Amino acid sequence: MDLQKKIDGWFVPLSCSEKTLSSAYQELQKFGLKQEEIPYIIQIVENPKFDLPGGDIFHGKTDIETHDYLHIILGRGVLAKDEAFVIGFTMGSSNRVTSTEESLYSFFAKYLYPKAYRFTDDDLHVFKDAVKLGFISDCQSLAEVDYSCYLQYPLQEIREDLGIETNLLQAYYAIEKRRYPDSVESQRLLS
Repeated sequence: MDLQKKIDGWFVPLSCSEKTLSSAYQELQKFGLKQEEIPYIIQIVENPKFDLPGGDIFHGKTDIETHDYLHIILGRGVLAKDEAFVIGFTMGSSNRVTSTEESLYSFFAKYLYPKAYRFTDDDLHVFKDAVKLGFISDCQSLAEVDYSCYLQYPLQEIREDLGIETNLLQAYYAIEKRRYPDSVESQRLLS
């Protein structure tokens, strides 16, 4: 199986509740990107290592390892709408994202990121929905959690401990599935 097929096909659905975070992460590591492989402009925008002295421009920034854990915990793969959702939900869970910040991130993701990483209008719609979902969720600020203590826990226990409402995610995933009938990542969400 070639690398692109692995990337396209990798996904741990919300229904996969007994798998540990560590085992799912090991699957992703077989083809996932390393921090140094991420384009510099994306690292500046999304990685807390690059916070500016005056404070965060974008709330919910994470390193690549934490970001990968969140793909797993939120039941998303690694395709464009998956990326948009994970980033948006993580930002929203901080409960500090402003509409200006959301618009600025959207501008970066649509126009300034390298072509292979840019979001389409549909991807940005998913991102904005996810920001709102993260904000209304009662979960912890996902960017601030130390996931190393959760590595051997089943995914459902982690979601419960973090306060992630899987019923909220499933309801949104059903909407996303109807909205984007030609999107591979949207169609598999309720597997």
